Amino acid sequence: MNPYFKNMNPFVKRALFFFGILIVTVLAHQLFAKNILNISFLNQTVTQVTGNGHDTNFGQQIQHGLNKFYSFTGIRNATSGNIIMIFVGIFFIFLAIKYEYEPLLLIPIGAGIIIGNIPFFQDGGVNLQIGIYQDGSVLRYLYYGVLTGVFPPLIFLGIGAMTDFSSLISNPRLILLGAAAQVGIFITFLGAILLGFNLPEAASIGIIGGADGPTAIFLSSKLANGGLVNGVQTLNLIGPIAVAAYSYMALVPVIQPPIMRLLTTKKERVIRMKPPRAVSKREKIIFPIVALILTTFISPGALPLLGMLFFGNLLKESGVTKRLANTARNALIDSVTIILGLTVGASTQADVFLTKQSILIFVLGALSFIVATAGGVMFAKVMNVLSPKDNKINPLIGAAGVSAVPDSARVVQMEGLKYDNTNHLLMHAMAPNVAGVIGSAVVAGILMSFFM
Repeated sequence: MNPYFKNMNPFVKRALFFFGILIVTVLAHQLFAKNILNISFLNQTVTQVTGNGHDTNFGQQIQHGLNKFYSFTGIRNATSGNIIMIFVGIFFIFLAIKYEYEPLLLIPIGAGIIIGNIPFFQDGGVNLQIGIYQDGSVLRYLYYGVLTGVFPPLIFLGIGAMTDFSSLISNPRLILLGAAAQVGIFITFLGAILLGFNLPEAASIGIIGGADGPTAIFLSSKLANGGLVNGVQTLNLIGPIAVAAYSYMALVPVIQPPIMRLLTTKKERVIRMKPPRAVSKREKIIFPIVALILTTFISPGALPLLGMLFFGNLLKESGVTKRLANTARNALIDSVTIILGLTVGASTQADVFLTKQSILIFVLGALSFIVATAGGVMFAKVMNVLSPKDNKINPLIGAAGVSAVPDSARVVQMEGLKYDNTNHLLMHAMAPNVAGVIGSAVVAGILMSFFM
């Protein structure tokens, strides 16, 4: 083996390998497209073997069969968009395995992107019942859970069964940080309108700022599903919005720390907060019931999400439905996550996904996430101005106001330990983190009431 190749960086080797596959695929496509491999010689060969001319039809049949076979292959139907999206899927899987960025989400989504971009014959409106956008295909049936908004409430049921609201109950004022972080939703909403999206589409794009994938899918399935919404024709933006929301959720450890450092001082980062008080079992049982009633009376549109969230939490805290709670937070949420991630990924079929609108959604999503993080941190600083000296808030926990549970809270914990390895902020950060989940769902319900 060439010593230079032997000592080459493994990542570079893999990149060259995939690049080689791409080149071979493109050359093969061009080879067949220009009919360089014309197999008409079969007619002559068959004539020589049989000794007469009337059997040349056999060679024509073989040629016709081979041409038909080729017309159905991925090589013939591949486009540059398919190749690009397949590499995007591989990149998602790489991030999930190499850096453990939300592997439970990115691996199903990455695999789904690859599945959704395997090229197949679509000429003349032929329906092979393969693609996710073709009626009768298996992927299409699985995708109905996304299109109809069935999967997000089931995800919320599992989240509720996993969530401990103790930190929020013990320090209710931290719910304001979860509310402040929702500023990213409204800034993105305005930005989407300025970029030419209509009101229902802009509302669906704006919810990305809440950093909550299920909520983003739920709202876009209602307001940006490719149909008429309150008399307004909308684009089908479910795929781009879902992929953008989950992508930025996975990149929380990359996006948030620089913003947190930029907006806080070293002195603020080492602020020690009072330990949260112990919360009784009675409080834990009462909270989901009261919270359900209050939030859904304000925002009835959020009932499918918040109803399942607080129901799941009641299963957990009641203490008498352990089997149901265990099923909700394990088997059920795992099954739904697999199907949801796979179908959301498959919806990125190149001819549907690679559009100007998708690019704008990803740009707006990044900005909304930055604004949401900054909003939470800055509001924590404002609260400190109004708080007594012995009850200050570490502004870092404001970044957890986005509803990427529990990743944002973990990022706050790790960032705080960098400046004081004895200052544990995780429990404090969980309060605005779960408040962000509730807040983004409430905002989604309010937007639905405005535009549906």
